[in-house]
Parts: sequence; structure tokens; C-alpha cells
Amino acid sequence: MAIPFEYNLRNVMNRPVATFTTALGIGLTVAIFIGALALAAGFRAALVSTGRDDNTIVLRKGADSEISSGLSRDQVQILRASPEIATGPDGRPLVTADLVVVTNKDRLGQAGSSNITVRGVDPSAGEVRGNVKMIEGRMFTPGTDEVIVGRRIAPRFKDCKVGDRIRFQQREFTVVGHFSAGGSAFESEVWGDVEVLAPAVQRANTFQTVVFRLRDPAQFEAFKKRIEADPRLQVQAQRERGFFMAQSETFTTLITVLGTFITVIMGVGALFGAANTMFAAIGARTREIATLLVLGFSPFAVMISFMLESLLIAALGGALGILLALPVNGITSSTTNFSSFSELAFQFTVTPEAMMSGMIFALVLGLVGGFFPALRASRQTLSRALRGG
Repeated sequence: MAIPFEYNLRNVMNRPVATFTTALGIGLTVAIFIGALALAAGFRAALVSTGRDDNTIVLRKGADSEISSGLSRDQVQILRASPEIATGPDGRPLVTADLVVVTNKDRLGQAGSSNITVRGVDPSAGEVRGNVKMIEGRMFTPGTDEVIVGRRIAPRFKDCKVGDRIRFQQREFTVVGHFSAGGSAFESEVWGDVEVLAPAVQRANTFQTVVFRLRDPAQFEAFKKRIEADPRLQVQAQRERGFFMAQSETFTTLITVLGTFITVIMGVGALFGAANTMFAAIGARTREIATLLVLGFSPFAVMISFMLESLLIAALGGALGILLALPVNGITSSTTNFSSFSELAFQFTVTPEAMMSGMIFALVLGLVGGFFPALRASRQTLSRALRGG
């Protein structure tokens, strides 16, 4: 026969200070855990949203990132002439050959500097990427010393406001607009005409990637096989979304591991807090335990009852932790993108999966923290319990 749940609920409510203190300790631990998961999820989302499923990206064979790739103008021209490439409403091929370089710039409003990505693109790049929108100013004019800046780094670096002049090596460019790109990593970049930027950064006739839309995305594997077998090219082709998803794996794995490690250390403290609370409850309720045994409840039922109390406090802590973590959702932060060694701005993203993981973690703390106190309660003899311990 099980002890009614109302008994556990009443006992938890009768100890508000001890209950809240223990729940707060668990809640802070859960909040840190969810925060780490939100950071990793936000970083991953920024990179995954950078690519499109129906776009193909081509890099030098063996390259594992854009900056480690290199394609000659002749290789780019061969790829541009591929009959499988789709055309836009104006009849032009939906293709962009990108130059990708990293440059160091001073931060705005704080000391120090950081690397940012500068991308030289074709005029059709916005249409190829599909989600690029001007939110201030205008698009750069092809063939001119004009650039546009991603909305997430514009307020974080000097000389990035519309109308400012920004220098790349010995040449100055005018910032004519800010753009959004669906929350992707492109919003942490500076874009300009590849034919103008390339000589300015001493990269004439060299490109990092070619990105294009296929007429029939279902033919990707056949197209990939054809160009990778072409001895003139020495390239590799990937679906754009898959490429950028792979770029996020190292950082998200690192953050998740570090966050989990820190959380486990904090969790040990929370676990002892839960155990102490339950041991104190048992010490103060030995006569209640005796009464339960006299009424016919088995030692196992007593153990389960105290375990439920511990889980109830842990669930309160988990809910508190979720509430504490929710305000970080949407906060913009930045870190180094290990694939390009440049700054990548992103938003913390508290996902339903992260909240569920936080609650499960809290319940595990409650389960482990309550097990030994509950076991002790179930092993009390009737005579000892009647004497008050």
C-alpha cells in the first residue's frame, strides 16, 4: 500500500525555508546547465542557418573550411559554365565566387580588437543566399569601393556605421548599408564586390569558394561526382547547409562538455544540499515514520514516500532553474568561430530540449540526493522510531 502523495506535498509545504533553499541550489545549477546549452544552440543555429539545402558549395579538395580553401579564376570559370546551375529571373546564373579573408579591427565602446570576416561576393550573392535583406542604407554598387556590414557586428566594431570609412590594408571603403541574413553567420561579416576587394587585400585571381543553386537539387550527387572527377578542378562539393553544420560541431561539442563539467561540479553541492534536507526531515519525523509503520505501510512504501519528497523539491528547483535561464534567451553575444578564427555574433537560444534536459538533470539530483535518506528512513525499526530516533 502506497502512502498518499498529499502527505509528501504537505510536508514539503510545512518546511518552506529548507525547501526553498534546497530548490534554489538545484535551480542555480540547472540555470547554468541550460545557459550552456543555450549558448551552444545559438552558435549552432547561426551556422546552420548560414547555408541552404538547395545550394551547393565547392571548395579546394582537402579543405576543411573556407579560409583553408583556394580556387583559381580558371577553376571558377569552369564551374560557372556548368549547365546544371540555375538562373535567376534576369537570366543570370545563380552563382557567387567568394573571397574570404580575416582582418583585425578595433572594437567599439571597449578596449581591444578582434578578427572579423570580410567576404568579397558577386552582385548575385544576395539572391543566391536568399535571405539577405538591407535594413539600413543600400546595397553596395558593383565595381566601387563600397561595402555593407552585417547587423550583428555593426554596433560592435569601429568604422562600421553607415557613412563610415573602413580600411582594409592600404585602401578605404565606404560603408553604405547594414544587412540581415536570417540570423546566420553572414550577419557577422563585411561584404563587398569581390573584383574590388580582391586586389585591395592582395588576393587577385584567388577565390575561396563557389556557391550556386542547381536547376534540380535532386541531381546533386551526379553533379558532385562529375566535378570531383574533373582533373582540371581538384575540388570537392557539399550541400551548403551540411557544410556549415559541420563547422559548428567543434565549438558546440566543447561548450556542451565544459558546461556539463561545470554543472556536475555545482550539482555535487546541490546534491549534498538535497541529502541534508532529507536527512534533517527524517530526523525530525521519526515518530511519524513509526506511525506509518504501525498503520501498516511497509518500509518500501516509506522509502518511496521520502524519495517522492526529494523529487518534488528537485522538480521545484528545476522549474526555478528554467525561470532563471529564460531571460538569457535572445541575448546577443559573440565568440570565436574556430573554423575561421573570426568573431561570430549569435543569440542565446533556450530550446524546449534544453529546458527538458535541465528538468531531467534536476530530477536526477533529487533522485540521487534523496536515495540514502529515504533508505535510512525505511530501515528504522519500529521500537527505535517510537523512541524518537
